[in-house]
Order: sequence, then C-alpha cells, then structure tokens
Amino acid sequence: MKTNIEKLEGNLVKVNVEIDEQTAANEYNKACRKISETVNIHGFRKGKAPKNIVEKYVGVERIQREALSAILPKVFADVISENELDVITEPQVESFNYEAGKPLTVVATLELKPEVKLGAYKDVEVEVEEFKNTEADVEKEINTIVDRYATFEPVIDRASTANDAVVMDFDGSVDGEPIKGGSAKNYQLDLAHSNFIQGFAEQLVGKNIGDEFTIDVTFPKDYHDKALQGKPAQFKIKINEIKERKVPELNDEFAKKVGNFDSVEAMKDDIKSYLEKAEKNENDQRAQKAIITKIVEASEVEVPDSMVNREARQLMNEMGQRLKAQGMNLEQVIDEKGQDNLWEELREEAAKRVKNSLVLAEIASKEDISVTEEQFEGKIKELAALYHAEEKDVYTQLAKNLNMTSALTQQILAQNITDYLMDNNKIKYVSK
Repeated sequence: MKTNIEKLEGNLVKVNVEIDEQTAANEYNKACRKISETVNIHGFRKGKAPKNIVEKYVGVERIQREALSAILPKVFADVISENELDVITEPQVESFNYEAGKPLTVVATLELKPEVKLGAYKDVEVEVEEFKNTEADVEKEINTIVDRYATFEPVIDRASTANDAVVMDFDGSVDGEPIKGGSAKNYQLDLAHSNFIQGFAEQLVGKNIGDEFTIDVTFPKDYHDKALQGKPAQFKIKINEIKERKVPELNDEFAKKVGNFDSVEAMKDDIKSYLEKAEKNENDQRAQKAIITKIVEASEVEVPDSMVNREARQLMNEMGQRLKAQGMNLEQVIDEKGQDNLWEELREEAAKRVKNSLVLAEIASKEDISVTEEQFEGKIKELAALYHAEEKDVYTQLAKNLNMTSALTQQILAQNITDYLMDNNKIKYVSK
C-alpha cells in the first residue's frame, strides 16, 4: 500500500492511498460472492451465479462499494497508526478509482484534533465565592416538610383566603371560543401554590361558596400552546367548596411520622447533615467550574467551525428533547428567537464546550490520566444498584450500544481529570 498525506487548511489532511491490483481484485471478488449469496438471480441458486452475471444483475458500483466498506476501515486504521494522526472524525472518502486490472486508488480527508497550547494548569489559585447555609435554611427546610403534610378541611362560614384551596367549576374562552382543555368540574386549586396562569388564583380570593363570576387573565407570551401566547382570556368560575389549610404541629410524633426520627431534634440534625452535604457539593461545583474556566482561558486553541457546528447540532437535539418532555417543541423556540439568533446562541455555547473538551483532553494526555478497569467496574456496580439490575445485564446492554459504553468511559475520565485539577490547584473561598 502506498500512502501520501497532504496538509490542508485548518485541521484537515488529505490522504491518497493506492492499494495493489491483486489485493483490490481479491476484495472485489469477495464482495461479489457475498452479494450473490443475498440476492435471487433467476436460473441460479444463491451464491452460485458467475461474477459477470452478478455484475450485470446488481451493478459493478454496488460491488465496488461493498468491497470498499470491507477494506477501507483497516486501510485507514493503518494510515492513522503509521502516521500517528490524532483524528476526531471518521475519514470522509472524496473519490476512488476501482478499475479491473489496476490498483485501487482512494482519496479521503481526515479531520485532526486541533493543536492545544496549554497555559498554567497546576498550582493555579482561584477565588471562589463560598456558599454557606444559615439557620434560616434549616427552618425553611422544616417548614417545607411540614407544609408538605398539610391537609385541607372544608369551611362554610367565610370567604376564601390566599392560603385556602377552592373546589370550583371553570370554563375558559379566548375571543369567545372555548379553550381546548380549558374547562373542568370540581377542580381543587391550592391558591397558595397555584401553577395556573398568573393572576388566576389571586382573583379567587375573597369569594364565597356558590359565587359565580368571570375573571380576566392573559396567557404568557412563552405559553407552550402557540395559539394562546399573549392572548387575553376569560374564565367563568363557580365556587363549590372552600377548604382551609391545616398545618400539622411540629412535635416528636410528627418527626416519627415523616422520617422515623425519635424527636424533632433528631429530624433537625438530619436536615442539618443533608444541608451540610449540599453546601459541600455546591462549593465543590463552584470550585471545579472556577478552576476549569481559568485553565481553559489561559490555554490557546483554534476551534474549527466543523467541530463547533457538530456540537451546536448536538445542543439543538438536546434542546428539542427537553422541550418535548415539557410538552413543547423546538419550532416554538425558533419562531420566538429567530433561527439565526438561536443558531448563534448554540454556536457560542458549543465553542465553549469544545474548547473545554480539547483543553481537558490535552491535560489528560500530558498527565497520563485514564480510566482504570476498577473504575469502570465500579461504575457498572453503581448503575446496577441504581436500576436494580444484575451487573451482567448492564454489561450486556453496553455491549449492544458502543456509544453508551464510550459515553460512560468519557464520564469517568472527565471526573478523573476534574479530580486531578482539584488536587493540584489552590482554592481560596471568599465571603460575599
């Protein structure tokens, strides 16, 4: 095999490969036999038709492409290994010449990882604004728990307050037309924790059982139903019941009920412990972000548009999935922001992500940071415990999905790099 490599602009190289006539012919004949075993050719059993008949039936080009799909992965692997090319995408075949009796020639482009010039990444000092819990946070958490166990009991001798719940019939319309899904009977709404349109719950305060009235509200401009965005609406309301919120008493019996604690003090101690762990996690995350940001900013790398665009498309796919889970769709965001503006926002975020990834990968290479077999096995144990599955079943799923395996490995590697940076740099926590 003869190889010629030509450096192109940016991080691309062009590879010209020549494969000898005999090897090319052998691969072509193998491909021809393989295809003949999968097609029905009149007058011949599968795999028994002569080469010239197969060529006439399926076309020479299909046989050539079958042969190329078999031979090129090894060819490119050898080229990459022998020339120590740090590629980041699959080779793209530009052209090929596959004539009978002649050597096979292939021209392909390979995208290489951009050069990274690291700045200081050890013994760097960063200041991090420290997150601190207060006694008020403990009380707030306790109040949240108590409120979660609140009950509602009917009242008949007064009007509704902002802390009550009301049971109502409602019927909504826009421009005189009924709103799809905008009506209900005997619907209970907690007025203090309403997720209805802003202004809806507020207009139900001060009402009595049996009151019938109409309220006016305006749908948000970013409402998930595009047809209702920013539209004024009217809701006919009838109050059927008023229920008063009853908050349980904070005592030892309550503590036993909510968490099998011996006392309120034991419950408070558990909450403090939880908040201390949350405080540490928050400060760790702030420190990690500050260190990585400073190290990346101190490093130099020209991020090619091709990498940015690929990452931006991935971000757009992720956004589409999140919006779908929320009952929305990507088209609504595109209409609101404009396609060009949204794309530029995604590209900006993508450029940051790609540079971060390249810089951290370079640090991993220089410091020989990798994923050990024990770490991978440990992650498998975590996943098995998380999903209540057998470890062998997790391995089976990973074997079926190489992308999932790669993502898991990258996740462990990223944590290893982060741990290294945390251990080898200085964090100075400062108060607000």
